[in-house]
Amino acid sequence: MPTNKLVDGGWLHASRLPLGGGWTGHCSAPSHEGEEPTDEELRELCNLGYAASCPRLPKERTSDAVRFSIARDRGAQLVLWFVCESCHRPAGYGTLEYDLSLGRWISSHPDARIQKMAECYLQSYLLRRIQPTLAGTSSTHL
Repeated sequence: MPTNKLVDGGWLHASRLPLGGGWTGHCSAPSHEGEEPTDEELRELCNLGYAASCPRLPKERTSDAVRFSIARDRGAQLVLWFVCESCHRPAGYGTLEYDLSLGRWISSHPDARIQKMAECYLQSYLLRRIQPTLAGTSSTHL
């Protein structure tokens, strides 16, 4: 369960991670609720999906990973797509809607874990959207 943005997890392209960046948090696997993964587990397992080598991963689960993307960005209205994957195949999908002007979800996911992941993905997206790209900008233009 992601809780805080991880500033430097050592990934070459952190924005390509399933939640749009790295996150710290705690485990939500049955009988491991609240346990905090190590830095290595966060880097190699939790933030990547398909954590087959994780000793806490339940044998019976509905999905192995969840992927998000922005389907539509109309300024204040955002539509996110999500796809739950199992064995590298779709196991469920849908859309979630967020209204920036109201600061709330118009439609959300019934599973609190997936909803929390969607919120983290949205936060990562919004940070990228509002931060100006400074690469290649000379100091005379700042």
